[in-house]
Amino acid sequence: MNKKVILATSLALLFVAGAVSASHSWGKYHWNLSTADTIANPLKLGDNVTTAEWDLSLLVASTDWNQSVLKNDVVVGNSNANCDPTSGRVEVCNASYGNNGWLGIASIWATRGKSNHITQGVVKLNDTYFDTPEYDSQAWRDLVTCQEIGHTFGLDHQDENFNNANLGTCMDYTNDPDGTILGQLDNRKLNQHDLDEMEAIYAHLNSTDGGGGGGGGNGKGKPKKNDVGASINHNNPSSWGRAVSQDAQGKNSVYVRDLGNGQVVVTHVTWIQ
Repeated sequence: MNKKVILATSLALLFVAGAVSASHSWGKYHWNLSTADTIANPLKLGDNVTTAEWDLSLLVASTDWNQSVLKNDVVVGNSNANCDPTSGRVEVCNASYGNNGWLGIASIWATRGKSNHITQGVVKLNDTYFDTPEYDSQAWRDLVTCQEIGHTFGLDHQDENFNNANLGTCMDYTNDPDGTILGQLDNRKLNQHDLDEMEAIYAHLNSTDGGGGGGGGNGKGKPKKNDVGASINHNNPSSWGRAVSQDAQGKNSVYVRDLGNGQVVVTHVTWIQ
């Protein structure tokens, strides 16, 4: 085989390997939990939602994400109207948060440095828009709930184009959540890429550097409230920190705020279209 053929073959193999290993992790943020940890003690999703429709969306999302190696459990919420965080768990809330342009928000508190361990998270779902004809459907609620919870586990989007074909995952932006309008894939679920990414993040032994989500809401005893949460005003973008990423529409979608105490708050925003 001549050198040109060898070079072409090598480049082709590198391209395929790169495509297979493509990552949609969210800045390497992850809970300091292994699969074994969460089998014994699932990561808690605090149910602070107020309607049967949202309860169904939360249950469906929890069930879908439990196909992955990181196990979770829906429990009684420990938050308030502001959806302040609780150490060691994710609080999920809905309310009429106002005409602020966002449909859903996911914020995670994480340690700075090499570990990037998530210590707590919140998901907020904005009924100001979900009560309008455009978004008032179980399909939209299921999609956004699944996606925002996925962000709190450390996943980013697979695709951010609202107008192309569905990939069959809630980590894909779409204007056709269940695929029924255009006869395409249902984007309210997970696909194999999500499961592979979760395995890459969590199928490992738990680290021992003292960070992460093993305490507070995952162990015995009462979860610990975090007063820092009160300083994060999700209705005020200046409170989110600096924008570090834009979506395919050019809107700022990921923000980082340094809390100055060894932690950052990272916020992902799903804007209305």
